[in-house]
Amino acid sequence: MSTRLTNKPPSVREGHVPVPGAELYFREVGDGPTVVVLHGGPDFNHNYLLPELDHLAGGMRLVYYDQRGRGRSSPGVVPAAVTVESEIDDLDRVRQHFGFDAIALLGHSWGGVLAMEYATRHPAHASDLILLNTAPASHADCDLMRERREATEPATLARMRAIAGTAEYARGDLEVEGEYYRAHFGRTLRGPDRLDALVRRLRSHFGPEDVVKARAIEDRLYAQTWSLPDYDLLARLPTLNMRALVVHGDRDFVPVECASHVAAAIAGSRLVVLEDCGHFSYLDRPHEVSAVIGDFLGTRR
Repeated sequence: MSTRLTNKPPSVREGHVPVPGAELYFREVGDGPTVVVLHGGPDFNHNYLLPELDHLAGGMRLVYYDQRGRGRSSPGVVPAAVTVESEIDDLDRVRQHFGFDAIALLGHSWGGVLAMEYATRHPAHASDLILLNTAPASHADCDLMRERREATEPATLARMRAIAGTAEYARGDLEVEGEYYRAHFGRTLRGPDRLDALVRRLRSHFGPEDVVKARAIEDRLYAQTWSLPDYDLLARLPTLNMRALVVHGDRDFVPVECASHVAAAIAGSRLVVLEDCGHFSYLDRPHEVSAVIGDFLGTRR
């Protein structure tokens, strides 16, 4: 098998996983060892990861899904129905739907938190963890991220607050949302073309009402994790007995220390810090990300 990057479009299979109160859209591509991909946000859907992550499908089978209430898993979902517990249950139902006994999980950003939450609750059903630019795993590290950014990007944060205070933003206006995320991610991605491409992807399959719903879901998930003074997923990670790969960028707005704390908490994990790389390492360093994941899973020759 090979993880060589290719421009050849892979064969895509799509469908829905029925779960109580919702249907989760999934997108499956490639053949080989199966990796379930968990998108970040947590108010986005999986589309912002494409097409770059699909290049891994040369050596593995990737299963993406839109988390409940977001993207093409939005219809019929109300924010009050989404909790950390429902997110864990949905992921386990995805596992069961495909008939997997144990799954390798690839989580980007907030998806890394979801991957770790699942692994600590269902260790028998998680075989490997790949944490790509993971979000902080504790209240303390979330504070570190916010304090570091306040110190280094005060103008960026002021711009974001100004946009977030407008009536257009509150209504979920997609153009105004785009301006917010251009500010948010402007320093973590090199080049306006790459930034514009990312921003266009972030709200694929979202209308204004979907955006407002996704934000409410994000607020609920934060309230159940980072906002709790005693939230400390790091304290649960030493119980894991599985392989883990932690990939981070040296220019990520999530401090490298946060990734280091995760790697240090999981015995036998490997931390890879990519140089001149921001929060979207699969965009900044696609060849390196493909190679390190392929080596980790043993799918690269």
